[in-house]
Amino acid sequence: RRRSSPRRTRGRFDSWTARPKTSRRRGCGCRPRRAGSCPASPRRSSTDVRALALQSSGPEASRGYLLVHTNGGLNQMRAGISDMVAVARILKATLIIPELDKKSFWLDKSNFSDVFDEEHFIRYLANDVKVEKNLPKELVKAPKSVRYFKSWSGVDYYQNEISPLWEHRQVIRAAKSDSRLANNFLPPDIQKLRCRTFFQALRFAPPIEALGNLLVERMKSFGPYIALHLRYEKDMLAFSGCTYGLSDTESEELAMIRGNTTYWKVKDIDPLEQRSHGHCPLTPKEVGMFLSALGYPSSTPVYIAAGEIYGGESHMVDLQSRFPILMNKV
Repeated sequence: RRRSSPRRTRGRFDSWTARPKTSRRRGCGCRPRRAGSCPASPRRSSTDVRALALQSSGPEASRGYLLVHTNGGLNQMRAGISDMVAVARILKATLIIPELDKKSFWLDKSNFSDVFDEEHFIRYLANDVKVEKNLPKELVKAPKSVRYFKSWSGVDYYQNEISPLWEHRQVIRAAKSDSRLANNFLPPDIQKLRCRTFFQALRFAPPIEALGNLLVERMKSFGPYIALHLRYEKDMLAFSGCTYGLSDTESEELAMIRGNTTYWKVKDIDPLEQRSHGHCPLTPKEVGMFLSALGYPSSTPVYIAAGEIYGGESHMVDLQSRFPILMNKV
């Protein structure tokens, strides 16, 4: 068979279906399954049996309330919320509906219920973690233990260093949510809980779900397509220090943004070193070369699933010359 068929291509670019490619989170244990593609489930170990018993027994008696301030973009916040649900389980805490990031680059003022199906989130997790919409009135003004949980922490950290805080406070506030839980070496029930939260509990709010389905149907009506998430946005380039292919003026603007963003700790970045280590996104020109090399025909519609591309049309010329049917969200 000819290798030019995009359907045979492996990777994140899927031109034949609007269903997202769900990348398996490292150590998470969640993988999409196809009928007949997996052998019969192996016999459960004693560890798995205990995990199932723990899940079916419902959440343990709550020791206090966990407030969560998420940070980052939408996918980063989803991952952080999934981790914090698992942390609430470890700490035997009642989780208050997380507060979405409203201060980052996008300045999005959406609340949890604007983006996610809040009632479904609470119901779905009822047997794992108790979730409430707000703190009890008597605790709203009560002293809180505010902590920046240590990144990539395991169960021992939360049980030995965070759980003792319940002896002094009824409310613990997690000031950040990203990467606060280790990817590996966690109990199976905790891994499964964070996976189920990410893929099942965090369902989009009905209006967003409906609009998304409408857009997908419209895109599919044109036949096979590519939904391309170009990570070539101003905030991404400023944060990473990647300036390959940019003008001196653009590079200086990004350096100024990075210097003025107080919560970005690394200010001096060598762009050549970043790129040589593979820490930079492909430029739109390089993405076009890559897709052509994979065998996608130039007649393939390409939908840009990203924010505003830095530099505008000047940086999209080469990609559009290879794939003329190029559409964005504007």
